[in-house]
Amino acid sequence: MARIAGIDLPKNKRGEIGLTYIYGIGRTTAQKILTEAGISLDVKVQEWTDDQLTAIRNIINDQFKVEGALRSEVQLNIKRLMDIGCYRGLRHRKGLPLRGQRTKNNSRTRKGKRKTVAGKKKATK
Repeated sequence: MARIAGIDLPKNKRGEIGLTYIYGIGRTTAQKILTEAGISLDVKVQEWTDDQLTAIRNIINDQFKVEGALRSEVQLNIKRLMDIGCYRGLRHRKGLPLRGQRTKNNSRTRKGKRKTVAGKKKATK
């Protein structure tokens, strides 16, 4: 079982894909890490030797911010935006999209489940 940065990597996946299970590492970064460690991208995670695992761990620890440290940094950045009261911070506070998307019809991911408002009663004559 390959365990890097507190994450158990899936054994039967290619190394390039397996590394993406770590928060903060995508495909491009995974390719760079494996190239620097001198490991083929096609070798599966279960076929890595202990030396290769150590090399990958060292590269990730030295050069990249991943998992808990990265999550906390992202949260601090969001908190900073909210504290200074900038537009993006206000959008975070209200739970609305930040990057100029329209909100009349879509943006359900940010706004959450629909809150139905009762329709107006028609006035009787």
